[in-house]
Amino acid sequence: MDYDFRAIESKWQKRWAEEKTFAVKEDSGKKKYYVLDMFPYPSGAGLHVGHPLGYIASDIYARYKRLKGFNVLHPMGYDAFGLPAEQYAIQTGQHPEKTTSENIARYRTQLDRIGFSYDWDREVRTCDPGFYKWTQWAFLKMFDSWYSLDLDKARPISELLSLFEQGGSAAAHAACTEGEDFTAEQWKSFDEKRRADILMRYRIAYQGETSVNWCEGLGTVLANDEVKDGLSVRGGFPVEQKKMKQWQLRVSAYAARLLDSLDTLDWTDSLKEMQRNWIGRSEGTEMIFDTVCDGRHLPVTIFTTRADTVFGVTFMVLAPESPLVAELTAKGHETEVADYVQSARKKTERERIAETRSVTGVFTGSYGINPLSGEKIPIWVSEYVLASYGTGAIMAVPAHDSRDYAFARKFSLPIIPLIEGCDVSEESFDAKEGIMCNSGFLNGMPVKQAIEAAKDYVEAHGLGRRKTNWRLRDAIFSRQRYWGEPFPIYYRDGIACPLPESELPLTLPEMESFKPSADGRPPLANAKDWTWHGYPLELSTMPGFAGSSAYYLRYMDPHNGEALVSREADGYWRNVDLYIGGTEHATGHLIYSRFWNKFLYDLGYVCESEPFAKLINQGMIQGRSSFVYRIVGTNTFVSRGLKDKYETTEIHVDVNIVHNDRLDTEAFKAWRPEYADAQFILEDGEYVCGWAIEKMSKSMYNVVNPDDVCERYGADTLRLYEMFLGPVEQSKPWDTKGIDGVHRFLRKFWRLYCEKDDFLVTDAEPLPSELKVLHRLIGKEEADIKAFSYNTVISAFMIAVNELSALDCHKRAVLEPLAVLLSPFAPHICEELWEMLGHGRSISFATFPEYVEAYTVEDSCSYPVSFNGKTRFTLSLPKSLGAAEVEAEVRSCPQTAKYVADKTIVKVIVVPGRIVNVVIK
Repeated sequence: MDYDFRAIESKWQKRWAEEKTFAVKEDSGKKKYYVLDMFPYPSGAGLHVGHPLGYIASDIYARYKRLKGFNVLHPMGYDAFGLPAEQYAIQTGQHPEKTTSENIARYRTQLDRIGFSYDWDREVRTCDPGFYKWTQWAFLKMFDSWYSLDLDKARPISELLSLFEQGGSAAAHAACTEGEDFTAEQWKSFDEKRRADILMRYRIAYQGETSVNWCEGLGTVLANDEVKDGLSVRGGFPVEQKKMKQWQLRVSAYAARLLDSLDTLDWTDSLKEMQRNWIGRSEGTEMIFDTVCDGRHLPVTIFTTRADTVFGVTFMVLAPESPLVAELTAKGHETEVADYVQSARKKTERERIAETRSVTGVFTGSYGINPLSGEKIPIWVSEYVLASYGTGAIMAVPAHDSRDYAFARKFSLPIIPLIEGCDVSEESFDAKEGIMCNSGFLNGMPVKQAIEAAKDYVEAHGLGRRKTNWRLRDAIFSRQRYWGEPFPIYYRDGIACPLPESELPLTLPEMESFKPSADGRPPLANAKDWTWHGYPLELSTMPGFAGSSAYYLRYMDPHNGEALVSREADGYWRNVDLYIGGTEHATGHLIYSRFWNKFLYDLGYVCESEPFAKLINQGMIQGRSSFVYRIVGTNTFVSRGLKDKYETTEIHVDVNIVHNDRLDTEAFKAWRPEYADAQFILEDGEYVCGWAIEKMSKSMYNVVNPDDVCERYGADTLRLYEMFLGPVEQSKPWDTKGIDGVHRFLRKFWRLYCEKDDFLVTDAEPLPSELKVLHRLIGKEEADIKAFSYNTVISAFMIAVNELSALDCHKRAVLEPLAVLLSPFAPHICEELWEMLGHGRSISFATFPEYVEAYTVEDSCSYPVSFNGKTRFTLSLPKSLGAAEVEAEVRSCPQTAKYVADKTIVKVIVVPGRIVNVVIK
């Protein structure tokens, strides 16, 4: 019987679905293991071969852990809300729910065809009201919570109210938005609106004014990764920085915990470092500078990590979006400053942080007073300073900060070195070590001593205070869109009020138009009667990360209508043991999920403070573009090896009509009408294409559909080949050249069991040589799977199959465990062979073979035999022989007589297991 991969794969995919082979439930008698993929956004384009890379890697590990006896939770779902579906709805008039459902159906078909061992009974869709009920529930819990700095955790608002009643704002040591202080008596005298406004400053989910990426063309706020070069990624509309009142999550309250608990996680050092940088703890000092603008004085607070460098301050800089700009712009400078501020609004904060080449700024006409030296220093505005970090104003020390240095050089501002002997003629000097100079009372001190002395001085003289700052900002949680989770908030007399939990989910209203309203309000303003008991409901919806922040918890208990996850389910599955996804989520999704989980942990809803114990970032599969070469002015195409003889134009060609760099010329002529009469200049009867490694993109015609690969080679070949391309974490190009070899390997593997109509497996006892091949593979696979070195496992498998084929091995004792070993990688073929071997239950529930080292131990060794230091031949001898026995064997060997000839053996030196040297004269 031949290896009919199409029939085999269809059969087992159908059986897995019918029998719910991978459905799982809590089982206290088995150890759990939770394997999770970062779930996909179901786009209309469907999957290309790069998308399943991480899914295949996680599926292999999930299947391996089942074979090791674990109760494995391996779910899948869809991140189904988002701007693309909404924009498509606006363009076509189709409801985003319809297009999203169609896209999900396509994704599901593609995923099933690749043979993943998902428990589809646990599927979630973030756009399903049964799912987003719990996103809304979590938001309400955050709305009803504040962060106690004394307890270092979230607590119910009711406790904060009690503190206000007893001691006013001074009684609450809380993470909050700055505002006026008040006494207990004042609190009691405030009306409902005043109290609500004060509480909003303390809530973990709160409304506050913040700078956002506003896109007028799309009518919504955009995340940083949705903006590039001042334009929206989707649609290319202008984006500007704008102050808006938005719902936010007080992620910054968790900054220290998010930072400190990174040390407990089995993540890569590079990923942890990305999070550390994003969270950004800075130990420093807040200092107050007096400023003068048109005769008016205004105290300005700055934050610095190096108070010891204040004597080197030669100018101050304000962030363009800082309210201080308006207050500190002197007469005669208004137009120039306003124009600069307007231009800076076109860049996101991320772009401004990343920009290092250009230096821009404008002088305000006002001055600051150095609090230690009394020097008068100019105040500038520049986009390299951010209002969201520190106070939005900085003291610039150009001698010892690279960005300040570049600014000073550009605008001819003074540069004062503060370290003895440092050279700042060409660049700034890192002032972490050395002896202080030009620094008043700090002169002569080592830098470390000066840092603490400066902090002490500032506090002793009332010029400021020690402070820890964080780069991590609160998350903007509003989007002016339709296709997202509605906020369970209504407004009564201008006060934001929570819906009762019994009213959840608050579902999206049916609408015909998804554009913003005529007066620029969010699309929900167009809905009929978008109210609750006559009170207007919130018009914004939640952002895309809302649904992905706790979806891993919902997988544990997806059909529970009474809780996000039951205590029993959460207590069993606890958290994700292995999470696989792209590194692009390192500073967005992963930060927000960790924050969300810690919040739920504080309130006792989950039992683990961290959601993802181990995380692997898979690399990308890049496209391998193909090119044809058209002779200029003709419709004739010349093969790559001959193109230098002509003047040609390089043109991308669909990689699906290219195989091993050979163009299917008839398919090319049928590809596009303008090529129907194409002529070809061939080399050796073939048209050879050029190629390059580029991002997979429809515009480059290098997108490979996994359905096509499965149809031509089979899903098992696709799975093996994607893993064979290289280590999981590395990016690598898709190249169809190697896929034939992988497919031939599977056919060779099949022939160990079957040949035409014959089933070859016997019950004969295996030979030591056959057991050696098997157990070397078992040891290699177990070690390399744990290290996620899947490509080396596949290489080892190819070697083992070649060796067993050479040994003509068809023994059940070898081939049964061999099928189990390959099943995580190529499950369909192994299921079929497992059934042919007489097993009634899926191979998924077999046991991973036990490694026996004794079978791999070599019982002989090869001795290089040298004469007077020159190796002449090798001799294979049993390892058990002692030195005297080895010497006797060498002396009696016919080849020894040849090299001794008429000379005399003086001595034989034997190093057991390694070498023999015969000394002759």
